[in-house]
Amino acid sequence: MWEEILIDTEHGQFEVFKKGNGRPLSVTHLYSEYNKNGNLLANSFTDKYSVYLINLAGCGKSTESVGEDKYSMESSVKDLEAIRKELGFESWGFAGHSTGGMLGLKYAIQSPESLDRIIVGGLSASADYMKHPGSIYCSENPNNKRLREIFAVLRDVHATIEERRAVSKEWMMMSLYNKSAYDEMISRPNSGKTVSARLDYYSYKELPNYDLRPFLKEVEVPAYIYAGLHDAQCPYDFGVEAANLLPNSTFKAFNQSNHNPFIEEEAEFKKFVESII
Repeated sequence: MWEEILIDTEHGQFEVFKKGNGRPLSVTHLYSEYNKNGNLLANSFTDKYSVYLINLAGCGKSTESVGEDKYSMESSVKDLEAIRKELGFESWGFAGHSTGGMLGLKYAIQSPESLDRIIVGGLSASADYMKHPGSIYCSENPNNKRLREIFAVLRDVHATIEERRAVSKEWMMMSLYNKSAYDEMISRPNSGKTVSARLDYYSYKELPNYDLRPFLKEVEVPAYIYAGLHDAQCPYDFGVEAANLLPNSTFKAFNQSNHNPFIEEEAEFKKFVESII
């Protein structure tokens, strides 16, 4: 189990879960809520890092921020910075997957002096992935209609836990190259519940104008980018694009993975983490 810490900052109180030893590494996702079960991505780093798994504003016991942009990437980076300062770290690393990875890119642009590295994947540096037919988020993708129905269930306050679990499984199955990995995944302690209010902010407020590409060429933070060759959410080419734009990047391809290499190629992903150390 992970150790729960409540951290009071100038931006409010944040719920953080800590595990591991080594240099500090923050881990989060733009619209997920964690608990003491930790998270499968975060678990990949605990042998080499002191990992701080963070509930952003409005998640778990973390303060509900105020203001129209309270769930934005910019605001989230400011919250992460407040947490870092309160913990007393001059700098730390950041790891994130999917929109957590996108947040990592934003962090490196916005506050590069606070980061000694970013480890991010399953991402895109722009909203263009939404137009790619290979992405389940594109209207041309055969899974898109069902995915929109899944999101409707997740947003429905009257949906039962069983209904939410069922559609969450469907969403995950769309994002696995090896479907049998699902049974192994759910047998382990894990957390990362979708927070609808944050997802809606990202989808309707931030995503339409999301494009970090013009800024990445100025980022000197060491960046370790990974991508699954068969990624059905943010197709592989977008990970390659982000790595090519970052001047101090290392790219790792996972050829037997969809959106979740840390699950589908766990041993290879751990080797990737060790190579960074």
